[in-house]
Amino acid sequence: MPLSRPSLPSAALLAGTLSAMILLAGCSSAVPVAGLDAEPMSGGTLVYASGDAEPSCLDPHVGGNYPQALLAGQFLETLYTKDAEGKLVPWLAESADPSADGLSWTLKLRDGITFTDGTALDAAAVKANIEHLQDPETTSSTGYLAVKKIKSAKVIAPDTLELAMSAPDNALLESFSMPWVAIESPAGISRGKEENCSAPIGTGPFKVGSWTRQDSVALLRNDGYTRPVADPGHTGPAYLDGIAWKFIPETATRQAALQAGDVHIIDNPQPNAIAAADKSGMLDHLDAPRPGASNRIELNSSKAPFDDARVREAFIRAVNVKGGIDSLFFGTAQRSFSALSSIEPLGYSDAEEFVTDAQTAGRLLDEAGWVDRDAQGYRTKDGKRLSLTFPVSTNQSVPAEQSLFEQIQATAKDAGIEINLNLLDLSSWYGALAANDYNLVSAPYTKVGPGVLRILFHSDSTIPAPSGYFANLSQVKDKKLDALLDEAGTTNDPAKRMELYTKAQKLVLEGHYLLPLYDQQNHFLYSTKLVGVGATTAVSSPTFFDTRFTK
Repeated sequence: MPLSRPSLPSAALLAGTLSAMILLAGCSSAVPVAGLDAEPMSGGTLVYASGDAEPSCLDPHVGGNYPQALLAGQFLETLYTKDAEGKLVPWLAESADPSADGLSWTLKLRDGITFTDGTALDAAAVKANIEHLQDPETTSSTGYLAVKKIKSAKVIAPDTLELAMSAPDNALLESFSMPWVAIESPAGISRGKEENCSAPIGTGPFKVGSWTRQDSVALLRNDGYTRPVADPGHTGPAYLDGIAWKFIPETATRQAALQAGDVHIIDNPQPNAIAAADKSGMLDHLDAPRPGASNRIELNSSKAPFDDARVREAFIRAVNVKGGIDSLFFGTAQRSFSALSSIEPLGYSDAEEFVTDAQTAGRLLDEAGWVDRDAQGYRTKDGKRLSLTFPVSTNQSVPAEQSLFEQIQATAKDAGIEINLNLLDLSSWYGALAANDYNLVSAPYTKVGPGVLRILFHSDSTIPAPSGYFANLSQVKDKKLDALLDEAGTTNDPAKRMELYTKAQKLVLEGHYLLPLYDQQNHFLYSTKLVGVGATTAVSSPTFFDTRFTK
């Protein structure tokens, strides 16, 4: 917990801070930081080094991926969030109440909240944000799906909005807690997509100062920040003067910069570095598994060979995942047997569906007609090799995970299955998915709550969002599964909701549409000079409102 109220910076100090941030963003020398005494202090610029892809747009309404969430959590805020116990709590909203039939919601907003452009947060602003998310011109994916059931929004009073729904949505508050549905200044949005992408305007503890493409984003403290809770960790603005958000895609370079003191915190560290940090105590470690889906390999059932359920099961029985995780992740990742993250209370797990069994795999492939072998030992059918295309995003997969895929590739070969790993940048990876040029794919999907199952496995999700992305990458189309997911998303009975989601997950696992690996890895290593690191948003991205350097 913070120890004292921060002092507000003068205009001169703020100007000096901006200059320092620009300098830091472009250099590689050590960042000057106050001494190492135990006493925390206000001020200073945090240097964050991200290994995630640099967003093409800082407005998380556009597209909607985790790199955007990491940044947006510093300058945008949401209507709802999660507390330390994982309970959904109001944030910019004061309350949200559904009608008895679930077809309308009354949303009340807190008083006294302003955007960093000086305009007030009110019902008209929230209405403008919902319409922005639903506008095809925005090309939203994640946020678009989150507010899809909102048919219209009507301003009842400056602090009250009424939402008309096309169908009940028991995941609406979970959706409102996600950064891809964060609330932005309507005046900022009205500037147009290009300008808003460069510097979205929110209510958060920091604001976007400048963005130097392919290098960094300079975030400045919001001196007028009012935290929208009754019992904040501290009152007033953030302690830090700002954040220099650097993009360093190469894992070893990022790690070296942290060890040299050039940066203060990094994301996506290698598992061996995490294990070493935990053991040595030279760095601190934040482990924040993401909600929503587990990290998994999805099997494209829309085309051969995985349009045959026997081949899907054979692949899953053939590969050895646990051995790779144990050898490559140094205890920092635990094997999952679920479609959902371990932090999702409604997750269903079934280890029996994923037991490695070479004999069963061989029998299933024989039954499916893949009985012959070519000169390289791969199975063939009608003269065609049993060969799988596996595009891998190097922006979303750390080297250890890429090594795991190579081990899976090796064990699949023993069963006569060829896997062609294609390492691609994020843009090319999206292109391969859009072209249906894949048999296997590992795609993270973060969403608060089990509603992510509908996004990943409902037939509707084979239809691309306005951005062109579709989330049902296993391309499963099952009317029984659709019905379960539809009902699970609308019932007001918690026990019924759990029952329906459990049945849906069983169908997905028993259909062998995916191979769970582990929770979405979300580790951060940071300097022991920092205190107050640990607060996260509802999607487990860190926030730095309470963060300080020590003297």
